[in-house]
Amino acid sequence: MRAAGRHPVLLWKDGRWCGGELGRRRVPRSGSHTCRRLLLAVRGSRETITAMSAGTLPKPQMRGLLAKRLRFHIVGAVIVSLGVAASYKFGVAEPRKKAYADFYRNYDSMKDFEEMRKAGIFQSTK
Repeated sequence: MRAAGRHPVLLWKDGRWCGGELGRRRVPRSGSHTCRRLLLAVRGSRETITAMSAGTLPKPQMRGLLAKRLRFHIVGAVIVSLGVAASYKFGVAEPRKKAYADFYRNYDSMKDFEEMRKAGIFQSTK
């Protein structure tokens, strides 16, 4: 059990997590959330804060997070898009061009027109 009026806090100070208590300082009932206590400890407490752990944690990276993630994802997006474009070109576009070239290599438009005229497709020509 902790003593009445004492509130434990955790602070990031000098590259490590420090713990302590706010002594006899009373925290209002409405602001008893941990973050509120942390703010009160940072702003108003003059008591010393003792270290809870001997090891230090590395400082969190606060700058350049978005740029780092964007750089990674943009490179991935470019690689994927180039792969999709190449697969479409060689899997769809080139075979289609070859099929059209093969069809029109031996295509006789006048012969095709005569067959359609004899079949009665055109109304203006007899």
